Amino acid sequence: MNPKQIGQHYDAIAAWWSAQPEPSTGFEYLNRAIALSPRRGKALDVGCGNARLTTLIADAGFDVVGIDVSREMIALARARQPNATFIHADICEWRPPDHYDLIVAWDSTFHVPHASQRPVVEKLCAALASGGAILFTAGGIDGETTGAMNGEAFYYSSLADSEYLDILKDCGCRCVLLERDQVPEEHIVMIGARPQRK
Repeated sequence: MNPKQIGQHYDAIAAWWSAQPEPSTGFEYLNRAIALSPRRGKALDVGCGNARLTTLIADAGFDVVGIDVSREMIALARARQPNATFIHADICEWRPPDHYDLIVAWDSTFHVPHASQRPVVEKLCAALASGGAILFTAGGIDGETTGAMNGEAFYYSSLADSEYLDILKDCGCRCVLLERDQVPEEHIVMIGARPQRK
């Protein structure tokens, strides 16, 4: 399943998704990443969906850009957070035009094709400004799988947690947090930070 198809499946469930009680999942980790980003400049929310986290990032004082592969989710995000910038694009193909003090990819890049996992995470790390922080989630074990939400099929992939650690290191970032937050489910949260240039 390619990213365009993933976007179409999210288009199909967008109204249902927004009608669900909104979870606070990820808020704790987002706040930790925000605390590591003393410069409240530009932020990037990858797979922003209906702007659930975008709103918190904006409230923390960042100028937020949200990107999502679903047109319907982008429409919901724009209605919810009109002061943010939203882009309908595939993160595998999109090139960041700037550097960001905070990058968030909560439960989004695990839809990226397996072969694109490393290039996408490397691209996001490269877009991180000096002193900035990156928060992302993954499966934590190497492989691919499929699942379903509201009758729509979805594809997921992940690298091993050790490989994500290597990517952070190779990109000049340090791992601040690696946590398995949904045991027994295979789901990891990672926060990386780029040291402040002197």
